Order: sequence, then structure tokens, then C-alpha cells
Amino acid sequence: MTVKHIFTIFTVSILLLSAPVSLVGEDLNHSPDPIHSIDASHHPPHIVGKNLPILWALPFIGILLSIAIFPLLAPHFWHHHFGKVSLFWSLMFIIPSFFTQGYSTTLYELLHVSLLEYFPFIILLLALFTISGGIRLTGNLQGSPIVNTGFIVVGTILASWMGTTGAAMLLIRPLLRANKWRKHKVHIVVFFIFLVANIGGSLTPLGDPPLFLGFLKGVNFFWTTKAMLLPMLFVVFLLLILFYIIDSYYYRKEDLSKLTSDVSHTSEEKLGLEGKINFLFLLGVISSVLLSGFWQPGITFQVYHIDVELQNLTRDLLLLTLVFISWKVTPMTIRKANEYTWFPIQEVAKLFAGIFVTIIPAIAILKAGVDGTLSPIIQSVSDTSGNPVNTMYFWATGILSSFLDNAPTYLVFFNTAGGDPVNLMGPHYNTLLAISAGAVFMGANTYIGNAPNFMVKSIAEESGIDMPSFFGYMLKYSIPILIPIFILISVIFF
Repeated sequence: MTVKHIFTIFTVSILLLSAPVSLVGEDLNHSPDPIHSIDASHHPPHIVGKNLPILWALPFIGILLSIAIFPLLAPHFWHHHFGKVSLFWSLMFIIPSFFTQGYSTTLYELLHVSLLEYFPFIILLLALFTISGGIRLTGNLQGSPIVNTGFIVVGTILASWMGTTGAAMLLIRPLLRANKWRKHKVHIVVFFIFLVANIGGSLTPLGDPPLFLGFLKGVNFFWTTKAMLLPMLFVVFLLLILFYIIDSYYYRKEDLSKLTSDVSHTSEEKLGLEGKINFLFLLGVISSVLLSGFWQPGITFQVYHIDVELQNLTRDLLLLTLVFISWKVTPMTIRKANEYTWFPIQEVAKLFAGIFVTIIPAIAILKAGVDGTLSPIIQSVSDTSGNPVNTMYFWATGILSSFLDNAPTYLVFFNTAGGDPVNLMGPHYNTLLAISAGAVFMGANTYIGNAPNFMVKSIAEESGIDMPSFFGYMLKYSIPILIPIFILISVIFF
């Protein structure tokens, strides 16, 4: 363990220890300590979004531009110092917030985003990254158009049942290995991000975090399957046809002598799976996530006015346990053959720490609704009579989910639409469908639209693939390919 790791643990420990902790449960008659209570009504000292000018979103814009520009203009600097850049933009929010919002409010917001959003997010990613890295597909599968399309189809199917992150982490390495001999392969990774890391997670609450939040709010587990099936199949069908055409075009431009050489080199290795015990651990990850949704013991640990629920704490501890067991029992030869390193998860952890912190004021402004500076967006989803405009719900939820965290964005528009799951699954069926489709589908618009996008990019780059920049991804791929399909979705379904 390095000095840097020790300092990080020490800093987090000081923050947590400086915050009062109390145990609250339905069967516990323990009143909170008045010395540690900020006010009698127990309202947390949160940032009020309606009081914030849009300038508070500048640190968030700054970190997005850094992710987009630095890898192009200063790749060596970025590779070694992206964590410092993330910290810089975080401090550009934290320091002004301490002076203008106060110590209590800033500490509350930082602990809230850390305990309830960032730590669960990164623990789940760590579990899926570590466990899937212990599974290796062996054999001489070669990256032909039909094989690549098959990989993406399987990943798209799996994504709804083991999550987009789980499916992406499981299949990206064997897909990259199958295409190692190819010169033209950026498009393969891009379509993999489109379908496996995003759109494939449309059918169940397990697929994508926004849908899981909807499930926790009372949306029926299989409502998502029924409602999202046709829009998802429509998008998947178009993208698979387009991918097969593009991949076939580039395949014909490849030097097939490299394919022959690669086949002879790997011909003795039989098709099979190594590290199969990790499938059991993946099942454990899915079960842990489901546990946090179904098990409601009514016990919370209160940390500075933040309710850390027992079921969520249990889930995170189970996930960390699965990480430890997978690391111990999986032979290191499998991970080495997978070219497994910690860099992708470290990159995601450091950059998304900055994103989660700098996004605080942007989400607060959105939550303020018509009283916030982003009120035109909120007002655009209803007509003059107050009726929902489903096309605008789809685009507003989708575009914001492309750049902000899609889970809180989903909740903002879920509540804007009334927040009643019975009504939204009934009379306003298409409104909830528009919100759900926007949050899931348009996560594919940018690298930060959904958790696995950036990790897939990082793993691909570690394998020597020169992935497009943040804006390059949008201008060359997501905007010309996805936006026309989303326009068709708007016309047909909303």
C-alpha cells in the first residue's frame, strides 16, 4: 500500500469521523443527540438549487472539457495527471461552496454524494471489473463480421439481466482478443458501447441504474420488460444491421494473411472457458443488488443527516467480499492472459469522483424545477394545459442523461411527471416509457453517459486501440448514427 493510498484512507476517515453517526430503526426508540443535530426538524443543510446561478455548473463543464481536450493536446500529461485534474475541478466547487454555502452544507453534500452515490457506484464497478477479469474465453475465435455481431448480440441480451456494466466487462476482452489481428476495429468498440453498455440494459431494473431507481419507486419489475421491448428491438435491429454492413466493409480491407497466421498460432487452443467459478460470483453480484431492492429492514445508520440504509451497506460489503474471494481463488495466469490491469478502474474512479462532486450544483438546479435557472427545460416537457409532452420527456431526459448522471436525471423527470408509479404505468404509460428510454438509450451519446462506456474505452486503449476523443466519439459516431434513430423512435413511439 502506497503513501497515496494511506493518505486517501486517512482523509476519508477524518471526514467520516467528524460526522456524527446514529442508528435509526423502526424498533429502536433512540432519539438523536441534540448536540449533533443541526436543527430540530432534522432537515439536512443541503444546497438549495433555486438560489444557484448557472455559473455553479462551470466546474462540471471544466472537467468535461478536460476529458475531451487534454487527451488530444497533452496526452502524456493527461495519462499521468488526470487524477490531479479531477481534483482541481472538484476543489473549484468545494472551496467556493465552503465560503458561500457554509461548512455544514458543503460537508453534507460531499458526504451525501460519496456515501449514497459514488461509493456504491465504484464498488459495483470494482466487483464487476474484478470478477469478469477472472473469466477467459479460450480458443481461436476470429473477428469476422458474423462473429463480432454474435458477440454484440449475446452482450445485448445479457445486459438486461446482469447489468450493462456486467455484460460489458464480461465480453469486451474476448471481443478485443478476437479482433487483435485487425487494423480497423474502433467501430467494433463503439457499437459495443452503443448496444452492450447501454441499449441492451433496457428490459429489466437490473439492466441500468435509472430503471432500478424506478423499480424502487414502485414501478413493476416486468413493466419495464413489456414497455421497453419494442423500442429496444427497433433500435437494436437497426444498429446491428448497420454494424454488420460497416464491419463487413472494413473486414474486406484487412490483410487476411494476418488472420491465417493468427489461426495457425492458436489452432491448438480449444474453445472453452477458464475461471468459470467467477460466474458464481457474478450471480452473487446480481443477488446482492436485488437484495438491496427487495429487503427493507427499516434500519439506517445516520451519518451527518444522511441515512445509510442497512440493506445498501450489506450489499456493498457483500460486493467487496466477492471481489476479495474472486481475486484470491482465480489463478493469476487467467488474469495475465486477459491482460488484466488496475488502470481502467483507477481511471474511472478518479475521473468520476470529480464528476460526482462537480455535478452536485447542476443536479440541485435541476431538482429546483421551475424555480431553478434550468426551468425552461422543466417547463418544456408540459404543454400550456399541463399535459405531458412525451417527445420532450424523451429528449430532455436523454440529452441530460448523456452528460449528467442518468440515475438522478431519471428521478428528476419521474417526479416532474407526478412521481406516482400507478399513474405513470397506467394513464401516463408513454410518459414513463419516454423517460425510461431517454435515460437508457441516450447514455450511449457520450463516454460519460453510462458507467461502463468510459471503462470499455479505457480497456480498449490499453489493448492498443486508438479510440476517438470525447468530441470525436460524438461527432463521428453517436450524433450521425444514434440521433437519426432516436428521431425515428420519437416519431414512432411518442
